[in-house]
Amino acid sequence: MATEETNNTQGPPPPSQQSSLPDYPQMILEAIEALNEKAGSNKSAISKHIESTHPDLPAAHSTLLSHHLNKMKQSGQIVMSKNNYLKPDPNAPPKRGRGRPPKPKVPLPPGTVVSPPRPRGRPPKPKDPFAPSKPKTSGGTGRPRGRPPKKAKTGVSAAPPPPGVKRGRGRPPKV
Repeated sequence: MATEETNNTQGPPPPSQQSSLPDYPQMILEAIEALNEKAGSNKSAISKHIESTHPDLPAAHSTLLSHHLNKMKQSGQIVMSKNNYLKPDPNAPPKRGRGRPPKPKVPLPPGTVVSPPRPRGRPPKPKDPFAPSKPKTSGGTGRPRGRPPKKAKTGVSAAPPPPGVKRGRGRPPKV
């Protein structure tokens, strides 16, 4: 037990190789600037430039590069044009999102109190405290609501024919 504790309390672990690397978005932007191609730089050119300037890259470099390129493209840090990545033009208008843009909100004059929004659904009927209370009868006819229960059979019912007699085809005639 004592040896395990002394092994765990040794100095801090040696610094990893990745700590000396700048973060991927920074390396990607540096590569795009250094390549300085008019139509932009493709992924393989960016990867080769990063590999040449930073030889101590992790094994998953291509996966990390793809992930960060997509992330930067979504956030608008870089723009993709014909499979090439380039920096966005600072004079270009901002990219609009999908769908219809929301209506502009009219500013309220100061001092206006905003009422809470109406509740959903149909509003309840007003309750009149002076109205006479109705008796809780259904329909006022004296009959209960709903389908009446089946009555038990108490009379003579038509006995089934004896097993040897066959019935004819079709509907039987009226008696």
